[in-house]
Amino acid sequence: MPSRPKILLADDDPDLLELYRELLTRLPSQPEIRLANSGLKALALLEEEPFHLFICDLKMPRMDGLQVLAVVRRKYPQLRTVVLTALTDEQLRSRVYALGVDLYWQKPGNEQEVQLFLDCLESLLSREAEGGFRGVQSKSLVDIIQLECLSQNSTLLRITHGPLTGRIWILGGELVDAETEGLVGEEAFARILSWKSGTFEQLPPEPDRPRRIFKSYNALLLETAQAMDESDAAAPAVVEPERVTPPSPMEQIAAMEGVDCVLHFGRAEGSPAESRGAETPEVTLQWARRTLDRFQHMGERLAVGPLQDIEVSSWQQHVGLAPVGEGGLLMGWLGRQPPGRVAEQLRKAVALLHP
Repeated sequence: MPSRPKILLADDDPDLLELYRELLTRLPSQPEIRLANSGLKALALLEEEPFHLFICDLKMPRMDGLQVLAVVRRKYPQLRTVVLTALTDEQLRSRVYALGVDLYWQKPGNEQEVQLFLDCLESLLSREAEGGFRGVQSKSLVDIIQLECLSQNSTLLRITHGPLTGRIWILGGELVDAETEGLVGEEAFARILSWKSGTFEQLPPEPDRPRRIFKSYNALLLETAQAMDESDAAAPAVVEPERVTPPSPMEQIAAMEGVDCVLHFGRAEGSPAESRGAETPEVTLQWARRTLDRFQHMGERLAVGPLQDIEVSSWQQHVGLAPVGEGGLLMGWLGRQPPGRVAEQLRKAVALLHP
């Protein structure tokens, strides 16, 4: 007998937690449901046991939903994630999808919206983990478009497949237009849907986009799927050897125990910087450069030798800063870290970046 899926639900409102727990019991898969009344509690539960689905509110005290999701997406990339919120900000919605969240859903206000939400959750739970588009870890592009149309959303999807880029416009749950490689409308839509993998980004909608797709999304998806099936049947199977790309130094640093964010930067203004998990990388970059410069100048004036590292901590976060070649490295951890851990992980990270 297959095990029941497990759902973790995080919201700081105890009444809503109980309400949504009751709603989730209506799912056909009869999941086990755990509740967390804060972001930190949710992260602690995720450390203790595996889950199939994580549902998170955005407005929570101390550690908000975006911070929680940034950690979850990095530490548990196979975990399906859903945002359930009362906020209607399109820019916020784009930020959420950019983190790799599977579904952004406004809190349902009637029985029809509740049932639609439950249908989407059941679809996420029933789908086996397999290759797909980054941003919705286990879904094909067809799944992504169906979710947007079922939710009656308005958005612009920008899809990248290797060197290729395509765009699909959706307004009020209807396909409006598509373009890629000089193609537009239905022809471009079919070409984009033939891509098996890639990345996607959710951009603000463009209400004035001229309409060049007039068929319903269901009809168009069906036609495209049939055309792809015929093409696959006619083409000989080609088995390509699996290529394993080793993780970059930044990916290795971001995967270190407890690490919440990483920023590697050049010291000069305008020099390149690379970040992982930083919510406001530009602001963090300016602070890191200023802080590193000031402490190095202080060390030179006091003649105490070269700067090794800087640590800043509070009850909520621990930050370490160290020089790396002609630049610097900032690392952040959630909560206060044990003595010695920050310095040790900084040394390892510097060695990865500047062997």
